Amino acid sequence: MIYRHHIAPPRAFSQFSHDLIRHPRLSSDAVRLLTWQLSLPDGARESLSRTAERARIGACAFTRAKRQLKEEGFVHERRLQGPGGHWITQQLVSNVPLSAAEAAKILARMPVHTPSADAAPQVAPSPRLPAVGVPTPPLTDGHPKKDPGENTSHRPAEPERQPDPASEPEPAPETSESSEPSEAARALVAALPHLSPDLRRIPRGMHDELARLVSRWLAAGHTSTAVRTHVLRGLPDDGTPVHRPGGLLRYLLRDVPPAPAAPAPGAITAHPAARHPGPTRPSSRLGALRECEGDHVQATLFRPAGDETLCGACSRHRLPCP
Repeated sequence: MIYRHHIAPPRAFSQFSHDLIRHPRLSSDAVRLLTWQLSLPDGARESLSRTAERARIGACAFTRAKRQLKEEGFVHERRLQGPGGHWITQQLVSNVPLSAAEAAKILARMPVHTPSADAAPQVAPSPRLPAVGVPTPPLTDGHPKKDPGENTSHRPAEPERQPDPASEPEPAPETSESSEPSEAARALVAALPHLSPDLRRIPRGMHDELARLVSRWLAAGHTSTAVRTHVLRGLPDDGTPVHRPGGLLRYLLRDVPPAPAAPAPGAITAHPAARHPGPTRPSSRLGALRECEGDHVQATLFRPAGDETLCGACSRHRLPCP
């Protein structure tokens, strides 16, 4: 059983209808928002959002409560343009439901509230001050600040690069650009990629330069076998990859050593295997191979079992010595 005790407040009270407090379609937030607005003194301009903030009503709850009040006719809104071009939103709160026409008649009698004093008034643009002097068109015959005799480049001078023996951009050795390499030199350069996998990526643009270097070797009295042997001995034997085979070949063929003297007539010559020992470099991948002395279009390497100087194919096609 509930007992109720009422004491009439001496001041600061408002009278509300029981139908408003007991409205079946208004939530507690909507009733609190409406009663808070109706309890404000006459002339107060507090908006519904400010009332919801003071009543600690969240954003979602405020949106739902305002929608319920507008649907039931307790709240009406309209937007109009006031003095100075400012758009103003007028809100009407009533303690009884009103239709849209009734609310429009009441709002039409209300004065339009002017913007607050702290709002910046609309100010007309001030007159622009003209520039000093007479306007001149831009020049069309070049840069106005550029001196024809002055170097306007601001790029710093590139430092001189130290020569790298195995680098591609190294300048070519002292060879005559007008001299054309021989066909033998071109054929030898074309066969160099077959000597080793490290020489498979020789740039095509370096073939003429390498052919001129090989021509110097051939002109000095060196044989094609001697050139190939010199190249094989210059390759790394520790498994180091050759990233720039063209630069390495340029470095190996740049200096031409003197050719070995030819043996005198009647002198005892060494065994053919001793004359052409092949690239016998210790711990080399090609150290156990030997170049065949037979008739081949390109240099052919084979692994000898003894002192033979011919590969298996040449040995089968050549008659045995008497």
